[in-house]
Formats: sequence, structure tokens, C-alpha cells
Amino acid sequence: MSKHNFKPVDSSRVSISQLMQPSHSNFGGKIHGGYILSLMDQIAFACASKHSETYCVTASVDTVDFLNPIEIGELVTMKASVNYVGRTSMVVGIRVESENIQTGTVKHCNSSYFTMVAKDDNGKTVEVPGLILNDKTEVKRFLKAIKRKDTKIHRQQEFSSDSFALDNYIEDLKGYKIKIELPESI
Repeated sequence: MSKHNFKPVDSSRVSISQLMQPSHSNFGGKIHGGYILSLMDQIAFACASKHSETYCVTASVDTVDFLNPIEIGELVTMKASVNYVGRTSMVVGIRVESENIQTGTVKHCNSSYFTMVAKDDNGKTVEVPGLILNDKTEVKRFLKAIKRKDTKIHRQQEFSSDSFALDNYIEDLKGYKIKIELPESI
């Protein structure tokens, strides 16, 4: 385990700001979502590594919703904190905002959750410090991470090929823009 058994959320918070340039744009003239995801991955790594005091890798990304477009010339600020810790993994919450530096208008562009796993020099997973929660917001974020994890596990179990029964879901599919044309053998 790390040098410290528990660390407060504040000890590993990271914030970065970057001016968006034309080279970061897509064909529509907005900042490319892939570029923003790359920055988010970098800040998630920095935050998780700071908490765990070791190298970390991205295991999964949850809820990437691009809420508002980011314009060329805006200042993008990303704020990251560890919201949850497991034995070897951490969920890093990231908030992305853009600011028009001429008007001062700030937009919330994205919030996302990166699950990061701590690794040693040989690539083996290592235990991470526990988390000290100091306010209601930190407790709420930890609980939300547990709920997202439980929902993901439930969804994986519900739709596993061994237990999936299509007949149980036919009624749920009514009203969607689909046709189901399965061979008789399924």
C-alpha cells in the first residue's frame, strides 16, 4: 500500500486550463471531441497518480455527454478529483468548462467519470490509499460512484448471453424505430 493509508479528496485535486486553437477544431469549426477526451484522460491520469502515488491506466470511461460546443479561442478549464476508491481502482470525476475570455461567459461542457487503476513498475495492480471525505458533496460523489458501479454490474448480468431471454424484453421494445426479423432458430 502507499505511504498513506487515507488521503483527503483535496490532496489530489487537479485543475488545468488551455486556450483552444484552430488546430484543435473539427470540420464544423468547433473543438474536436476527441481532443477534449484526450485532455480529460491526461487530467484523470494526473489526479489518480497523485492520489495513488503510482502509475495509473484508464480502465473505463463513463458518461461522456458533450453538453455545449467549445469554440476556437475559448479557455477550457478541467477540474478533476477522486470521487471513489476501490482496492486498486479510483473513479476520477472531471468537470469541463469553457470560457469566452472576451465576454467572461462560462459554459459547462461536460462531466465525466474515468475509472483508473494503479499499477507498479511491473504492470501489476497495487492497492490505493483510502479516501477521506470532508463534506456532503464528497460523500454524495462517492455514493453516486457506487450506484454507477452497481448499475453497470446489474446491466452486465441482465444482458449476459447465458441468462438473456428476448421474450422478456419484446414489450419494452415497442415504440422504438426498429424491426425485429430474427431467424426461427433464435
